[in-house]
Amino acid sequence: MTSELSVADQAALTSGSDFWHTTGVESAGLPVITVTDGPHGVRMQATEGDLLAGVPATCFPPAVASASAWDPELLRRMGEALGDECRAMDVAVLLGPGVNLKRSPLGGRNFEYFSEDPILTGVLATEWVRGLQSKGVGASLKHFAVNSQETDRMRVSADVDERTLREMYLRAFHRVVTKAQPWTVMCAYNKINGVYASEHHWLLTEVLRDEWGFEGLVVSDWGAVVDRVAAVRAGLDLTMPGPDAAGDRALVDAVEAGTLDGGALRKSAELVREMIVKAGKREAGTYDAAAHHALAREIAGRAIVLLKNDGGLLPLRAEGQSIAVLGEFARTPRYQGGGSSQITPTQLDDALTQIQASTSAAVTFAAGYDDPAEAVELARASDVALVFVGTVHETEGADRDSLDLPAQHLALIERVAAVNPNTVVVLSNGAVLLTSPWESRVPAIVEGWLLGQAGGSAVADVLFGRVNPSGRLAETIPVKLVDHPSYLDFPGEHGHVRYGEGLHVGYRGFDARQTPVAYPFGFGLSYTTFSYGAVSGAGLEIRVPVTNTGAVDGREVVQVYVSLPGSTVQRAPRELKAFANVPIAAGATVEVVLRVEREDLAYWDTRLQRWIVEDGEYVFEVGASSRDLRASVTRHVDGDEARVPLTADSSVGEWFADPRGASLLGELFAAAAAGAGDSTMAAMASDPGMLLMLNSLPLSRMAMFPGSPFTADALTNLIKAANE
Repeated sequence: MTSELSVADQAALTSGSDFWHTTGVESAGLPVITVTDGPHGVRMQATEGDLLAGVPATCFPPAVASASAWDPELLRRMGEALGDECRAMDVAVLLGPGVNLKRSPLGGRNFEYFSEDPILTGVLATEWVRGLQSKGVGASLKHFAVNSQETDRMRVSADVDERTLREMYLRAFHRVVTKAQPWTVMCAYNKINGVYASEHHWLLTEVLRDEWGFEGLVVSDWGAVVDRVAAVRAGLDLTMPGPDAAGDRALVDAVEAGTLDGGALRKSAELVREMIVKAGKREAGTYDAAAHHALAREIAGRAIVLLKNDGGLLPLRAEGQSIAVLGEFARTPRYQGGGSSQITPTQLDDALTQIQASTSAAVTFAAGYDDPAEAVELARASDVALVFVGTVHETEGADRDSLDLPAQHLALIERVAAVNPNTVVVLSNGAVLLTSPWESRVPAIVEGWLLGQAGGSAVADVLFGRVNPSGRLAETIPVKLVDHPSYLDFPGEHGHVRYGEGLHVGYRGFDARQTPVAYPFGFGLSYTTFSYGAVSGAGLEIRVPVTNTGAVDGREVVQVYVSLPGSTVQRAPRELKAFANVPIAAGATVEVVLRVEREDLAYWDTRLQRWIVEDGEYVFEVGASSRDLRASVTRHVDGDEARVPLTADSSVGEWFADPRGASLLGELFAAAAAGAGDSTMAAMASDPGMLLMLNSLPLSRMAMFPGSPFTADALTNLIKAANE
C-alpha cells in the first residue's frame, strides 16, 4: 500500500520517469511500466532522438475510417489485435481511444476521432476499449474534455453551457467509463469555461468519479499540467511526461504545509500503484503480422463510403476494361494523419499495385498533379479513369483552413472528366471535403478516408466488387463551409472559443435549420439495394424487416432516430439513438432488432441538475441515413418525476403550469377579484389577457401592485403549501 511509502515516494509515483514510462519504487516492488501512443496502432518510439519514428506495428485505419464502418464488433476485434501487439512490445497502456466530437470539419485532429454524434462515438469506443483490455492492456480514454480543435489547444477555453456539455461532449466519455471502465482517462490540454482540464475538480472528481463511478486513474495529456498541486487537488493522478522533480517537490511541500490534503496525494499514488500491479499480471505475447494486416484490410474495406455511382459504373470488371490510374496518391498513399498517432507500418499497400493485380486489362498510370497533360491523354485513351485526390496534410497541432481539395487536384478532376465520361474519383482525407462543384461532372465518388497500411488493397477490393461497400458517413458533408453549425464560432479568439451552436452539433444543426447538405450523416451507397418493412416491437425495442432487393450480398446499416414533438425543452429535430450493421444475402429478408436505451432519451435539466426522461409520445424513425427515413412508429415513454420546486422568483406562468401551484394561485387571484379595496388587482386577476401578459413576471413582484394579496407572510405560506 502507498500509505507505507514516504510522501516523497508518493509524489514521485505521480509523475513519469521519462517520456513513456512511469516511475518505479524499487523498495515497494513497483517496476517501471511503459505507456505509448495509439489509438490506431502501437507507436513505440524507436530512437531516442525522434519522438515520431516508431518500431514497426500494424497501422490500422484511423478512427475517421473505422467509425465509418458503423460496426462495434469490428472495433472490438481491432482493440484485441492492438492488445496483442502491446503485449508483444511490453506496453502496459495504449493511449486511446479519442472520443472528442467532431464539432467542426476544420478540426486538425478529426482523423483521430470517430464522429459528430456522441451515441455512435460511445458505442464504437466502448467496444474498442473492451477488446484492448481483454488482453490485459489498459486503455486511456481521451481527451477529457471538450478538446475539439487544435488552434491554441494548450490554453484555449472552451466556453460551453452545461446542458450542451453533458448531452454532447461528455456523453461518449460517460458511456465508455460506465460500460468498459478504461484503466485511465486522459485530461485535455484546454480549459473548460476558464479552468484547465487538468485542474478541473468538477470534471475530474465530481463528474468522473462521484457521478460516473470511474475506478481508474486520470493521466495528463503530455505537458497539460500547469500546476501539480492544483492538479492533484482536482483529481489528476499521473502527470506525464517526466521526470518532474520540481513538481514532486511542490507536492511534498504542499502536504507538509497543509495546503494539500495528504490523503489526496496518497489516493493518486495508490491509483498509480494499482495500475502498475494490474499491468504486471498481463502475459507477454506475440502477434501474427500477416493476420493483423488482413484485419486492417477488412476494416478498411468496410470503412470505404460509396458516395456516388451513377449508371452502375462500379464495380469494375476484372477484364476487358482499360483503366487509367491518375494521381500520385494511388502510388504513394496517404494512409494516416500526422502527430502523436503516426505509425511505422509493418507493410504498406498502394492502390496502383493492387489495381494492376486485380485486372487482366491494360492499366496505365500518371502522377497527375504536376503534369495533368499526361493524365488527360491516358484518360482519353482508357475505358475508365480512376482519379486519386485528397488532402495533402492533416495533423495534430494545426487546424485546417479550408474544406476544398488542393487546386492541382481539382484541376486534375476537371480535365480528366472532360475527356472521359467514366471517371471515378477516389478520395483520401482525414475529414470531410467539399464535393461541389466537381461532383456533378463525375459519375462515381469513393470516399477512401485515411485507411491505414492496407488501404490500397481495400480500395481495390471495393473498386472491383470483392467487397460490397457498406461504409456510412459518421459526419455530414456540407455544401459549403459557411453552412456548418460551428462556422461562426470556430476557432474562437483571444483565448476563448464559444460553443455558440449549443446542442446543434453536426447533423442536428443542419436539420434544425433545414439546411441542404451534400451528403447527410449516415449516408452510403451499396452495389445492391435494400427495402424496409413496417416497424414492430414494443416499448424501446424496434423490429424492422429489411430486404436485400438486389443481386449481390451486402450489408445494411439500419439507423434509429428519435424525436419528441412538443417537447418542453429545445431539441434537435431527430437524434441517432441506435444502429445495427447487418449482413443480408441477395434476395433475403432479415428482421433487424434494435433497442434504444432509455437513458439515451434523457436530457440534462439544469434546474434540477440531473438527467430527465421527458414523458411523451416519442417518434422512432428507421432508415438508411439521417435524411433517408423509411419507416416510423410512435410510442409513449413514461417520464421521470421532474417537478421543479416553486419559489418567490418563479414566474406567474410557471406557477400556473404546476398543477398544485395553479390551484393555490388561482384561489388567491379569485379571492382578489372578489374582494374589496383597490380595484387594480381585482381587474388584473379577472382579465385573461392581463394574466397572459403577467406570465413572465416573478410572483414576488406582484407584491408591488396596489391591492396585492402577496404579503411577505402570504407568499411564504403559499410557497410552503405549493411544495408540500
